[in-house]
Amino acid sequence: MATEKQAKPLFSKEVKSAEEKWLVRKLDFVILTYCCISSFFNYLDRAAFANAYVAGLREDLQLGGRDYNVVLSLFTAGSVLGQLPHGVVIQRVPPRIWLPSMVLVWAGLTMCTAVCRTYAQLGAVRFLQGLAEASTYCGTIYIIGSWYKPCEIAKRTAIFTASGQAGSMFAGLMMTAVHRGMAGYGGLAGWQWLFIINGIITCPVAIGGLLYFPDTPELTRAKWLSKVERQMALERLPPKRADGHDIGFKSLLKRTFKSPALYILCAFAVICGALEAFVVQNLFLLWLKYYSNHFTQSQINTYPLGVQAVGIVSNFLAAVHIDATGKRVPMGILACMLQLVSAIILLVPSISFPWTFFAQYLAGTSYMVNPVSYGWANIILQRGGDDALRSVTLYAMNAASTCLYTFWGIVLYPASDAPYWRNGYITMIVVVFATLVMVWVVNRLDEWTLAKHSEMPIHGQPAADEDGRAGDQSGQKENKVMSVTNEAS
Repeated sequence: MATEKQAKPLFSKEVKSAEEKWLVRKLDFVILTYCCISSFFNYLDRAAFANAYVAGLREDLQLGGRDYNVVLSLFTAGSVLGQLPHGVVIQRVPPRIWLPSMVLVWAGLTMCTAVCRTYAQLGAVRFLQGLAEASTYCGTIYIIGSWYKPCEIAKRTAIFTASGQAGSMFAGLMMTAVHRGMAGYGGLAGWQWLFIINGIITCPVAIGGLLYFPDTPELTRAKWLSKVERQMALERLPPKRADGHDIGFKSLLKRTFKSPALYILCAFAVICGALEAFVVQNLFLLWLKYYSNHFTQSQINTYPLGVQAVGIVSNFLAAVHIDATGKRVPMGILACMLQLVSAIILLVPSISFPWTFFAQYLAGTSYMVNPVSYGWANIILQRGGDDALRSVTLYAMNAASTCLYTFWGIVLYPASDAPYWRNGYITMIVVVFATLVMVWVVNRLDEWTLAKHSEMPIHGQPAADEDGRAGDQSGQKENKVMSVTNEAS
């Protein structure tokens, strides 16, 4: 793979100054901390719904077999519709205002879930929640690509993703504790208290973001960054296009649809999303619920935590390998092979409980594709210096991937099919081979963009060096112009 050989110096030979190391630590402390905490509560809510469903919500609202999947799909539909508007809005409304504001909105909607009395009310609230929560994932991926170098992106993408998985893990523990200690308190069921508590503890996260989140390097006025550090943040990244934040309809539409990256990366996001189906659809939780005569409610809520634990560990180890070597293809192949093993085991009818546990835990390794897919996309898109295009493409990827689950779960993994989803297992085997093809295609896109931005100047700037970085002096010059403009404004 020519790209990976060319990129290796960028990933393993780079030496940072003491000042740059300190800057990165400060960025990690504020940006990564906020993004991880917001992601934690985002996924806490998503997993809380699945845990609430098996802890009394289904019976209290009299939900049928497919109603669970329909409500999940309504949330997904809201998320799909919200993606592109969020991608455009954060080019106009400062991310430090928009992203935390959406956290406040979904915190309120989470608490509204507790007072739902009918299937229709539940579906409406979850749809609106999907609209609000659509801002979080790709908004964070965009911010990471705005502040960090290519050799720093995979690990931070993994840490951010792992925080969401930790939220999913904590939901099971939280449901268990609430179910034991608060069920019936104040006349409310345990699952209702889960949503109320979840919403309350999310609000301080939004307030912290409004106070300290720094926007992007060319816009930031964060007091915890000095003027020199702001300039350094600009100079250490590829140069920005002069029209990089232009969201004029015709201009953005032309730049977006002319980019081959849009189509390739969206297809890649969809197939990678399908690779995560066993975990996303909470199949292990539904399987345990089916065999509730063998497991206690506490076991049903806590055993699936192992799936998320496997996801966190595998996700982080894959990211460490990627940042150290610059190679994403091996991790993509490994993720596919592990899912293939999981699908083949689960496809065997009447499989024993131990083998089911092993296969479901193994499915957690599907989260390895996150630093491969979105981390890779961030680097490919970062090279062009067009932040608006990068934002829209990242959100479009998530929209395309999320759109898959408006029907994927209902067709292949309905709760009524528990404990054996034969069609879903067979489809997963097909998805594995489709993902391998897409990994090859994206690698070719990586090679093409690296060559293009190494040879072609951006708005008259000199060509980039072999590490994929635009000529340092030209990049500094353009970025300094933008910084001065920002200071003047």
